[in-house]
Amino acid sequence: MFSFFKKKEAAAACEMKAAADGSVIPMAEASDPVFASCSLGDGVVIRPSGTIVVAPADGRITATMEGCNHAIGMKLSGGLEILIHVGVDTVNLKGEGFEAFVKSGQKVKAGTKMIRFDREALEAKGYCMEVMQIVLESEGAAKVQYHTGMEARAGETVVASW
Repeated sequence: MFSFFKKKEAAAACEMKAAADGSVIPMAEASDPVFASCSLGDGVVIRPSGTIVVAPADGRITATMEGCNHAIGMKLSGGLEILIHVGVDTVNLKGEGFEAFVKSGQKVKAGTKMIRFDREALEAKGYCMEVMQIVLESEGAAKVQYHTGMEARAGETVVASW
């Protein structure tokens, strides 16, 4: 009856978890100046301690770099579109050292294994293997708060919320 006295339910908060194990730093501190400039969008960088990249939230794969396997686009259930990019200039490897486990159009749950990369071998060749989690420019991107300055566990540690 007096429904106007009832409290409105707050909108559910959305989160993006770390896509890899490692140290989380702000995008502005990325080794690659293009990523550091945030020209593609803001986000976080993970200096990986492992070799697996997982889905940072529930969503759908929107793009894969077939043949190269170093980057994946996703639309998160929370509405944002992201790009996960493994390494700097790793497109030049043409897939060497990378294995993909997802395909474009596939729905994934947070923690789904998406990419394996041979971090030690690629670093030995001189590649910087930072993992960039970029929130692509969109209406909701300005509301995202990034959480850095910590060690993260892939699929567990929250690195962004909105």
